[in-house]
Amino acid sequence: MKYLFLLYGPDGPLPEPGTAEATAMFERWSAATGAMAQAGVLVDCAPVQPAAASTTLRVKDGEVLLTDGPAAEIKEHFGGFTLVECADLDEALKWAATLPTATEGSIEIRPVVQVPPG
Repeated sequence: MKYLFLLYGPDGPLPEPGTAEATAMFERWSAATGAMAQAGVLVDCAPVQPAAASTTLRVKDGEVLLTDGPAAEIKEHFGGFTLVECADLDEALKWAATLPTATEGSIEIRPVVQVPPG
């Protein structure tokens, strides 16, 4: 079963490339996602731009309404995702706990609905 990890943390830019903070962050993420890849559970993962770069779209009465920024004002912001394929929720939880976001923010874990082709 596939599980989507929605990664939430403080909003803001990532550390500047080449800094000690950026190097340490990259090493923590590489260790976690590398272990997932080696175990064969990692499907995909990526960070996203800060919430200020987002656009929220709604359609009301056939009219497309756009708003700059996130859909909701919250303390933690969506910062990226990790998609894994695991035997069950317990295995997914084990892998989610290895990601740096687990200690720096929060991770929402959602089973992905399997839609039959066609």
